[in-house]
Amino acid sequence: MNTLAHRVIHAGHPFPAGARYLGPHTSHTPIGVTVVLRRMGQPPVPAMWPRPPRWPRDEFGAHCGADPADLGRLRRYARLHGLVETGCEPHRRVLHLEGSVDALQRAFGVQLGRYRLPGQRRYVVGCEHAPALPADIAPSVLAVLGLDRRPVAKPHFRKARSTPNQTYTPPRVGQLYGFPAGTDGSGQCVALIELGSGFRKADLDAYFAALDIATPRVTAVSVAGGRNRPGGAADAEVMLDIEMVGTLAPGAAIAVYFAPNTDQGFHEAISRAAHDTRRKPSVISISWGGPEDSWSAAALAAMQGALEDASALGVAVTAAAGDSGSSDGESDGQPHVDFPASSPYALACGGTTLTASTRAITSEVVWNEAASNEGATGGGVSVDYALPAWQQGSKVPQAPNGYVGRGVPDVAGDADPLTGYQVRVDGQDEVIGGTSAVAPLWAALLARCNQSLGRPVGDVHAALYRIGESAFHDITQGSNGGYDASRGWDACTGLGSPDGRALLAALAAQQPPAGSGTHRRKHGRS
Repeated sequence: MNTLAHRVIHAGHPFPAGARYLGPHTSHTPIGVTVVLRRMGQPPVPAMWPRPPRWPRDEFGAHCGADPADLGRLRRYARLHGLVETGCEPHRRVLHLEGSVDALQRAFGVQLGRYRLPGQRRYVVGCEHAPALPADIAPSVLAVLGLDRRPVAKPHFRKARSTPNQTYTPPRVGQLYGFPAGTDGSGQCVALIELGSGFRKADLDAYFAALDIATPRVTAVSVAGGRNRPGGAADAEVMLDIEMVGTLAPGAAIAVYFAPNTDQGFHEAISRAAHDTRRKPSVISISWGGPEDSWSAAALAAMQGALEDASALGVAVTAAAGDSGSSDGESDGQPHVDFPASSPYALACGGTTLTASTRAITSEVVWNEAASNEGATGGGVSVDYALPAWQQGSKVPQAPNGYVGRGVPDVAGDADPLTGYQVRVDGQDEVIGGTSAVAPLWAALLARCNQSLGRPVGDVHAALYRIGESAFHDITQGSNGGYDASRGWDACTGLGSPDGRALLAALAAQQPPAGSGTHRRKHGRS
């Protein structure tokens, strides 16, 4: 390849310390990649409550999809290098290609190798150097996903290591948080993003029967080769997510998007869910993530584009803020925040320790059991995403490098495994916590709000920050290591845990009267 005639798409992504290079990848099995393209036109406007989406899903691509000219140049280049097109979805701005190792290396200027990551038994295929493309094509490509197949995220659940102090069923926590009566999520679909493992229907039937709740409609959706594979270490994550949503929004349909734990799989799962015209999720819940600096720039750009699509389409996204305190599990002594929770298009969900009497909450503080190795809520300031307009009155501190970044989390809920949730996993009753429980909790609450309001709340950030303390239990005690709780928003629990009835009333009060001209747009057009 003539490197002078090519342009690197993004900076390379080094392997972590302790990773071992085992040699070149020489398999004869073809590899499939997903090329994510820039969008044509201007970025879409988020559907911030009470503003409805400007375009429905079936019209979005004509305005915000891939430019046909960009696709044409990329297709010609792929054919020239012996790559086969296996799919194209211009509305999602993705072109799927497949080719031999040699063909992919020539086309994208990379060297694929086999690497063993610290603590892992199996090797992964990856490349340290970023893909490069001709100068007339590179500007149109955000990312080439699938060349690097190392894991990008971990599930944010925590099993109690010692005897819990107090445990709850999810419906009990919904009662304590005032989930609005007369709602159950009917007419809504909640999407769950899962990067491994799976569920067994027999477990779900047994769990919901014990709570005298009908088993919800759960559909497994295969993405990028992923599928429902129960028996893995992340079964607890999958089951926790389903059981939280299924008990707190029992009338909602649940679609579980299973994808490989790679940059390609994660992006495809979110993008597919956001654009799904069959199941039409109104909320996406994500309980997986990793520190911002553990992602490649290309993967961040692709994921951010998928989350931006969801926001513009009126799909709310909830994301776990992490379970390793303000360090987010990093060992450099600096604070870090978790992505995708740090995206301004995701409602970042932090964690609390919840204590309650028979009737009401008696205490709620920042979840921090790090001293006993029981985890702590993530939270802090992004170094990748600037402070959003809707957070400018929240006194978000600067990041350690002085960057004026987006504050994490936005909201919170019970996450301490010592005050955790009673769930069922692989035939066993267990107690599980983690911010992984908070993302589906908030997803269920938003689904119930959508039902009552008659349409999805969409990107709810601005509305929540306008509402402020009146719809939240403000958490003012505790620390996540690098940040302390305080009155109002803080980098441990955000605005606080929900008062569901007050939240729904406040959202309804922001909704323009029917017939005002802004409540609905005919055929989705402005």
